[in-house]
Amino acid sequence: MPKISSIGNAMPSSPIRKLMPFANRAKAEGKTVIHLNIGQPDIATPEIALSELRADTRTVVEYSPSEGYASYRDGLSKYYCSVGIDVSSDEIVVTTGGSEALVFGFMSCMDPGDEVIIPEPFYANYRGFAQMAGVKIVPVTARIEDGFELPPISDFEALITPKTKGILICNPGNPTGKVYAPGALDSLASIVKKHDLYLFSDEVYREFCYDGQTAKSVMQLDGIEHNVVLIDSVSKRYSMCGARVGALVTKNKELKDTVMKFAMTRLSPPTFGQIASEAALKASVEYFEDVRSRYVKRRDLMVNGLNAIPGVTCPKPGGAFYAVCKLPIDSSDKFCQWMLEHFSHENHTVMMAPASGFYASGGGEDEVRIAYVLDLPLLEKALKCIELAIEQYPGRI
Repeated sequence: MPKISSIGNAMPSSPIRKLMPFANRAKAEGKTVIHLNIGQPDIATPEIALSELRADTRTVVEYSPSEGYASYRDGLSKYYCSVGIDVSSDEIVVTTGGSEALVFGFMSCMDPGDEVIIPEPFYANYRGFAQMAGVKIVPVTARIEDGFELPPISDFEALITPKTKGILICNPGNPTGKVYAPGALDSLASIVKKHDLYLFSDEVYREFCYDGQTAKSVMQLDGIEHNVVLIDSVSKRYSMCGARVGALVTKNKELKDTVMKFAMTRLSPPTFGQIASEAALKASVEYFEDVRSRYVKRRDLMVNGLNAIPGVTCPKPGGAFYAVCKLPIDSSDKFCQWMLEHFSHENHTVMMAPASGFYASGGGEDEVRIAYVLDLPLLEKALKCIELAIEQYPGRI
């Protein structure tokens, strides 16, 4: 039998989805599985986007331009300017989700064997994107005890080698929900400039900041305009995960031209996804106010409930719709699987993402990521299940 490639063998399994066989088995046994493992919001997509799709009368689903439709990029430029990010439509490449944007960015900015520093815990799929590009992730660890603040700049600088080509952050953060202080980003900009690095920033949760916080964009940092690469997506902003439309934004013309080589090779981003995304740009201010209000209620219920469970620690997220919590258990991988295989309360169980998959250094063994993307009654049931499961779990410590 032919062998699988070394690249394929090295690709990590998703900690978000790898337990799906156990969840499917639990469902087949008649259990109701409450999915807190994945950031799939139950919030309705803006009606204006769905209406635009229904009204479309085209008889041929054609390729779009490789960089995306001009009208959509124009709309994106206006949107960015409205939130204080001054970019033109020519500085935007529309991609098949934010995932493709980051892969294109890695492959355009770094050679195989080069290094990118990423604060951990980080979005687990970054590992797969780096593997595809042949890039080595060098983690700098944020601590749950510090609320996952950006690690000291000295910690970043200590990791810089001749192979270091970039730094990647997510703000607001997945999986922690952390919103970085503007001053921390200014400090990050100083070492990016000093060492002439790329600064990638995943800003797909920009609209979801709470308690008066705002997420400063890397595009607003002074003196590194040609070093920054903004990664964006409509998946979470408009609850349109299946549209698969993202964007790479850069003022570095040489980099943009390089990204376009990859964009032309894959032909074009999704036609219908762009139609819906362009319409979604017209979503009302009230839409986002309502969504933020609902997420704050869900966050408060979930985080307060978790911290009320003996032995559990859960910092309060300032944005996005995730929380990482520390549990009194021996292994989050074992615990999450055990919940699906052996636990139920009133015929309900909970699926969570083991946080070990969000660390590159081997951390997170007693942590889980929770996505509070479901309505309050389901979150209340999930909390009760988690509380009872911890009491009953054989590996409780």
